[in-house]
Amino acid sequence: MASVTVVIPNYNGMRFLKPCLDALREQTMKDFDIIVVDDASSDESVPFLKRNYPEVRVIEREENGGFCRSANNGVRAAFTEYVILLNNDTVAEPGFVEGLYRGIQENKKTFSCSACMLRADDPSLIDGAGDLYNILGWGFARGQGKPAEAYGRPAAVFSACGGAAIYDRALFMELGLLDESHISYLEDLDIGYRARIHGYKNMYEPRARVLHVGSGTFGARHTPFKVTVSARNNIYLIWKNMPVPQFVFNAPFLFAGFLIKYLYFRRKGFGKEYLAGIAAGFALNRIQKDKGVKQKLTLERSPQFFKIQMQLWKNLFARRN
Repeated sequence: MASVTVVIPNYNGMRFLKPCLDALREQTMKDFDIIVVDDASSDESVPFLKRNYPEVRVIEREENGGFCRSANNGVRAAFTEYVILLNNDTVAEPGFVEGLYRGIQENKKTFSCSACMLRADDPSLIDGAGDLYNILGWGFARGQGKPAEAYGRPAAVFSACGGAAIYDRALFMELGLLDESHISYLEDLDIGYRARIHGYKNMYEPRARVLHVGSGTFGARHTPFKVTVSARNNIYLIWKNMPVPQFVFNAPFLFAGFLIKYLYFRRKGFGKEYLAGIAAGFALNRIQKDKGVKQKLTLERSPQFFKIQMQLWKNLFARRN
């Protein structure tokens, strides 16, 4: 019986599916399942999959509910101990699945392991070596744009990048899966944050390497949709995961971080979208207020919140490390 299921959310990504799935056929580890969750694509993705990849289990959704909902559908449908979330715009190297599988088993109390994501246009450079988050409220890909050879050792990270990472499925379910209120963006940071609050680790595993096109679905680094939703989700992530005393302590730094981001996006022509996202984030907080999702400072979890706080400070000086 397989121990790993690779879950690939897909929306109108037929042009990416062949290289992605052909690479999975060439893996050194052969005993794993593949689920593609299709979000009501209109580009013939589903017929293409059924015609050319009979080994792939296809879940057809009737509407596009976003990455989080698709990923959760795949995780629920898996029967294995571990699940790998994989973007469709990736091409995995042969040791990818085996590397992630070995990595998560070798580290105790590990919730997730993030793969070494390389830029498809220049595989000598890192696209992401796990995700970090700092006291300014900035989430970013560790090592982005740096030489891949500098990231050849496993390391603890704040969270795994959901574009290519393995997760303990039972713990994933216990933590409540990805928060579908995010729709897309920062959902992987949120689930990694929650795992840390519960005392688990997130790791970076360099033996698992994957080429990543980047922004494959939306086609650009910055779009009005991405800027708005990312800002919205960051407001929600902070409100949800920081207990009130920690938030009050961090508030001046968070305000400075959001101000800097606003000035940056205004210069890029997305200032209105960024402010709209912040407003939407506060609105989402109000909607979620009575749903019991906000973390509270308890004696039991105080050590974890302290460790997270120290990491937020440390990551302020680790922008590209």
